[in-house]
Amino acid sequence: MGSCAALRALAVLLWVAAAYPVLFRARPVHAGLAANWGTRALHPLPGDITVRLLRDNGFDKVKLFEADPPALRALGHSGIQVMLGLPNELLGPVAASVNAAEQWVLQNVSTYVSKYGVDIRYVAVGNEPFLKSYKGKFEAATLPAVQNVQAALVKAGLARQVHVTVPLNADVYESLDGKPSSGDFRPDIAGLMVSLVRFLLDSGGVLTINIYPFLSLYADANFPVDYAYFPSPGAPPSQASVQDGNVLYTNVFDANYDTLIAALEKHGLGAIPVIVGEIGWPTDGDKNANAVNAQRFNQGLFDRIIAGKGTPRRPQMPDVYVFALLDEDNKSIDPGNFERHWGVFNYDGSPKYRLILANGRPIVPAKGVRYLSKQWCVLRPDASPSDPAIGGAVQYACEYSDCTSLGTGSSCGNLDVRANISYAFNQFFQAANQQKGSCTFNNLSVITTTDPSQGTCRFEIMIDTGRHEFTGKSAAGRVGSSWRAVLVLGLVSLIAAAW
Repeated sequence: MGSCAALRALAVLLWVAAAYPVLFRARPVHAGLAANWGTRALHPLPGDITVRLLRDNGFDKVKLFEADPPALRALGHSGIQVMLGLPNELLGPVAASVNAAEQWVLQNVSTYVSKYGVDIRYVAVGNEPFLKSYKGKFEAATLPAVQNVQAALVKAGLARQVHVTVPLNADVYESLDGKPSSGDFRPDIAGLMVSLVRFLLDSGGVLTINIYPFLSLYADANFPVDYAYFPSPGAPPSQASVQDGNVLYTNVFDANYDTLIAALEKHGLGAIPVIVGEIGWPTDGDKNANAVNAQRFNQGLFDRIIAGKGTPRRPQMPDVYVFALLDEDNKSIDPGNFERHWGVFNYDGSPKYRLILANGRPIVPAKGVRYLSKQWCVLRPDASPSDPAIGGAVQYACEYSDCTSLGTGSSCGNLDVRANISYAFNQFFQAANQQKGSCTFNNLSVITTTDPSQGTCRFEIMIDTGRHEFTGKSAAGRVGSSWRAVLVLGLVSLIAAAW
């Protein structure tokens, strides 16, 4: 009975990879930690502070989804190795023109390596380009883009240091009977996968795979919960464990990763190093997304990384990039409200929960963070929640700020109606840098210096990106990141006029 449940669990995880697209010769294993540093935030943590946060917590590798100038400059001479993403929208142009690839490498790799001392080790060409939901949109361009980027790296004299990879979602492979040993590539892209991996192998590149056990729970209420986590030392194996020949798979990560390895071995490609590009657990935006579950999953993951314990088919743990370092309040929520809450750290670099690193050392918060004034925007005490203008005001506030914590099962999902309205008002107020006119809402709101946070619901005060003591290499980040808040700030005057 347990094996049947686990086979179904593995099938669900592989299916989830297709259903939720935004998400899903071995080299020596490195003892350090790796993380995804996303920059889709209205008030991004300054680059120099983020780099110090990484170093203070033992992260010596980071993945950027795009060539973000402030982040790259801050990483210069930091000792942190970088995987740099080339976005999907550039696959077509880069595939069609070697010159375009050369220009991209010159501007985003060569310049930062030579001028700023950034230790770029990989270029991640595309991000999950073979997803079923893309309906083949990027399939024709991906391999030519990889080949052109590799040629550009060779021409730039960087091919020994910088290698190419392609981050893929788990929907590129499958197991018809749910057992990892039966793994094979998805039939419609099998030939493409073989050609791509062969090129990566021949050119010294690596393959990158994204695995998300959380999404299995999100997609299927009957998914065996304990199978999503790494078993605790000494604990009995999950009843959902998969028996595959002489191997017992006790968690979905091992089973999923080895399904890919089996697929590679079937095609004579078993020598390719396979990095885990994204894996983690969100803390808000869904009933299964909370600090308790995230701590359980990520502590198990970190323990495995620190111990260097891999999977049955790859006994040494590969490089694993936890997703993510920080929350991002400006990300798309098409996959779900949880999408803005993957960070091990909050938006300001404060730990969400206790995680123990090597030698029993806990993670530590970011240092040097400065905040806006200690004030919040809330519903006026004499205002009625039934006021006809309330609905439009809340909708407007949440359209231009992050209200994903208000959903059912989320950290602020149990607020009463007044507090719910206040939370929405405050989110907009903070997103707008507490500017004059951003807490008006037709006189329905008022500024208070009393913290309205209650229970698990935190009423935030945003980072003051204009007050930090920026270092020389990250000072440009003030200008470079300010565009993210321009839309919200520009709307403040419209609110005053409209209400």
